Amino acid sequence: MSQSGRPPLSGIRVVDFSRVIAGPMCTQILSDMGAEIIKIENPDGGDDTRKGAGPRVGGETGESHFFMTFNRGKKSVALDFTKPDGQAVVHKLLASADVMVENFRPGVLKKYGLDYASLRDKYPKLIALSISAYGQTGPLSDRPGYDPVLQAESGMMSVNGEAGGEGLRHAIAIVDTMTAIHSVAAINAALYARTSTGKGQQIDLALYDTALASLGNMGSYYLIGGDQPKRAGNGHFASAPNSSFDTSNGKIYMAVANQKLFVDTCKALGHSEWATDPRFSTIAQRVANKPLLTKMMEDILKTDTKENWTEKLRHLPAGPIRTMKEALDHPEVKRRGMLKTYKHARVGEVPIIGSNYHFSDTPVDDTRPPPSLGEHTDSVLREIAGLGDAEVKALREKKVIG
Repeated sequence: MSQSGRPPLSGIRVVDFSRVIAGPMCTQILSDMGAEIIKIENPDGGDDTRKGAGPRVGGETGESHFFMTFNRGKKSVALDFTKPDGQAVVHKLLASADVMVENFRPGVLKKYGLDYASLRDKYPKLIALSISAYGQTGPLSDRPGYDPVLQAESGMMSVNGEAGGEGLRHAIAIVDTMTAIHSVAAINAALYARTSTGKGQQIDLALYDTALASLGNMGSYYLIGGDQPKRAGNGHFASAPNSSFDTSNGKIYMAVANQKLFVDTCKALGHSEWATDPRFSTIAQRVANKPLLTKMMEDILKTDTKENWTEKLRHLPAGPIRTMKEALDHPEVKRRGMLKTYKHARVGEVPIIGSNYHFSDTPVDDTRPPPSLGEHTDSVLREIAGLGDAEVKALREKKVIG
């Protein structure tokens, strides 16, 4: 059966005020799904991540790897909405928009008449997603928030790290990332609800709430049992063998989470008798004798490479701990279509990890590059806001647009 070829959100228009990670990652996923994303950026430098440290495509004056990561497929409009003329342009864009996304501190947009309460009656079908650190209301709503602080405050850090060490943050901006994914789910749910209600709504999504929701069974461990879950580094405080193990040329990770997997692991390592050894025959005994079991396993695993063990253990949850190069150079990454090369308008080719969504009938479109700052200002103002050449020129002379 042939594909219809139409991405699932084709025809949906999003006005995107968001910066950094959570909002931009959300709107990038929406873009891959076919939505038209109009990214409103400060004419003076644009999204904060455009100035980010680290590798830049095209040298020192090129584009930041950070910005490139989260802004594929968007139309960049360099617009100062703090000026009345800029607000007038935003209203022209909102008139045909389905969704607005913003991650300013609560109250900022109210100063410019662009908060949901000010827009609701004028655009009754508009869905407004507001991402903030601690929510749109309440005593903490005025606080700024960045991912690692939310990891700390939510309890996430307390369960991450070595058993005898301090709590550690996740190196990836995991709260921002999960908030982005929840944002996509929330927007799609609101779009679906609108088909029957005919109305838009505001979505209040807080990084703090997302972090708490993401505690999962670790949160329930405390709520139901009353105890702090213990840190276990690369291991697991209630499961074994569930950790990293040395081989002859590096480490592999094994997550042997039940009895059948342990029996199969013992067999694969050439020691079926371990499964009935009274020291290891139950999960509780394996946890109690974890150092001994780890040594016995590593004595075997050190006789071969992590690559060969990956093949020998392919029927089990086990795999090599790879460097970034080993991971992203692996043939399976390319085979899955996860590596894309984009032709950026200003700096040329840039490699980026693509979309992980695979629809059988409405495939995503993750083929469009991230934009240069203000790359689409004129075309969006003419084609969507309906402004003439003289009006665009006047806005540029007033420094309302870049």
